[in-house]
Amino acid sequence: MNRLIFRSTQELNEAGAGIIVGLLQTNPKAVLGLATGSTPIGIYEELVKSHRRGLVSFRSATSFNLDEYVGLPPEHSQSYHYYMQQHLFSHIDLPASRANIPDGTAADLAGECERYNKLLDDAKQIDLQVLGLGHNGHIGFNEPDQSLVSGTHVVTLEAATREANARFFDKPEDVPTHALTMGVGTILKAKTILLVVRGADKADIVFRALTGPIKTEIPASLLQTHPNLVVLLDEQAGRLFS
Repeated sequence: MNRLIFRSTQELNEAGAGIIVGLLQTNPKAVLGLATGSTPIGIYEELVKSHRRGLVSFRSATSFNLDEYVGLPPEHSQSYHYYMQQHLFSHIDLPASRANIPDGTAADLAGECERYNKLLDDAKQIDLQVLGLGHNGHIGFNEPDQSLVSGTHVVTLEAATREANARFFDKPEDVPTHALTMGVGTILKAKTILLVVRGADKADIVFRALTGPIKTEIPASLLQTHPNLVVLLDEQAGRLFS
């Protein structure tokens, strides 16, 4: 595990983007696993800047997003399809045909999970998986449980997760109750995992996830088993490590 703590948000964003840019410069056909939420926005902004400066191209790359809400159409302002268009895809040269996101409006959700798993299997391996961290230790939308699902699956979102995401919706009851998410097994198959955590409210859970017992009740604790885990923390999130 390579754990880095940054004094400023800008330094963290630049470091995260730099890792991705470096990968694409050495491997233009890299497969990227992408996350959503507030955590990676600054990193995506830096990627856009690097692309506009001609430092990096995405035209030969492929991406797979971690998750999507069930029931939100792609044009919904809180869908992850919309998020990715707003923050990254519409600003870079990644072909739309290789920007993969689960379809939360599929009539057959189990079939959609199978389709997404097939795409992931065909891609062989994600070269770099970007992750955030939920307050309850979830990664993707893999919630704490007695056991965890390996592949893409439908998950019922915990009340704490829905509460944390309610700020993005007009009313708390508008937050979807279910999501499609890449499984922990798929996440752990990535060659490199880039875990990005910000804020004092995440200090306790990231410390427990990375130093405590490995257990499915804290899904992120399984990241301790990964041979190439890079952790980027701001000072507030990383305060318990000092």
